[in-house]
Amino acid sequence: MADNDDLLDYEDEDQTEQVAAEPAEQPKKDVKGTYVSIHSSGFRDFLLKPEILRAIVDCGFEHPSEVQHECIPQAVLGMDILCQAKSGMGKTAVFVLATLQQLEPTESVPYVLVMCHTRELAFQISKEYERFSKYMPSIKVAVFFGGLPIQKDEEVLKSTNPHIIVGTPGRVLALIRNKKLNLKHLKHFILDECDKMLEQLDMRRDVQEIFRNTPHGKQVMMFSATLSKDIRPVCKKFMQDPMEVYVDDETKLTLHGLQQHYVKLKENEKNKKLFELLDVLEFNQVVIFVKSV
Repeated sequence: MADNDDLLDYEDEDQTEQVAAEPAEQPKKDVKGTYVSIHSSGFRDFLLKPEILRAIVDCGFEHPSEVQHECIPQAVLGMDILCQAKSGMGKTAVFVLATLQQLEPTESVPYVLVMCHTRELAFQISKEYERFSKYMPSIKVAVFFGGLPIQKDEEVLKSTNPHIIVGTPGRVLALIRNKKLNLKHLKHFILDECDKMLEQLDMRRDVQEIFRNTPHGKQVMMFSATLSKDIRPVCKKFMQDPMEVYVDDETKLTLHGLQQHYVKLKENEKNKKLFELLDVLEFNQVVIFVKSV
C-alpha cells in the first residue's frame, strides 16, 4: 500500500500434507512446533468462503503449511505481506486464497494483478486461480505474457473483462501503454518470485511503472523462494508496514517427508529412463520440471 510517489526517484538505484515434527526436547522460540498438531484444525480456521473450502477439499488439501498458517490470516485482512520460503511450501496458495476470499466483484474490471518473471509460471498461477475458484463461476481469470500477438490479449480483455489478471511485466505494461488495460480499480498487487523481477533493473522499471498506474489504497504481497537481504528493502518500498515472513533456517527450509534421488545419465538416455521410472514408481501426481516447454 505504499504511496506511488515514493517510487518516482527510485528507478535508477541499483505442500506437502505430511511433515515430520520437530524434536520435542529441543524447542525453539521461533519454531512453531509440529506441523500436524498446530494445523490439525485445517483451512476452516481461516473462515474462508464455503466455495473456496469446497475447492480446497476437492484438491485433497487438509492441513495448511507453516507458511500458509502464518500468512493467510493476515493476508485475508488486507495486510501487506513479504514472504520468503522454499519452493513447495505453498506460497502460491497464500495469495490465491487470500485474494479470492476478499474478492467481491461489483464491476467487470481487474481487481487482482499477479506478476511473475516467466510465462510458464504465469500460466501455472492462472491455473491455480481457476482451480480454487471452480465454485465461484462469476470470477474471471486471464493470463497475459509475451511471445504471442498482443492483439489477442486485447481481444480477451475486451470480451471477458477479467477480475484477476496474471502476467509478465513486459506484456502487462504494453497493455497499459496501449490504453487497453485500466488498473484504477485494482485492490491487490502481487509479485511472485519478486526478487527475479526487482533485481533486473529493466524489469524493475516495468514493475514500477505498472505500480504507478494502480490506486494508492491497495494490498501488496510479494513472495519468493530466495529473498536476499539486499533486495528486501527494495520490496518494502512498494509496501506499507508489511508482515514479513522469512524462512531462513536451513532446517525449516527442508521439506520434511520428501526424499530426493538422482540418476546419472547421458543426454540421449534421459527420456527412456524417465518413461521407465513412470512405469515403475507408484504415485498419485507427478510434476516434471524441464528447462523450457
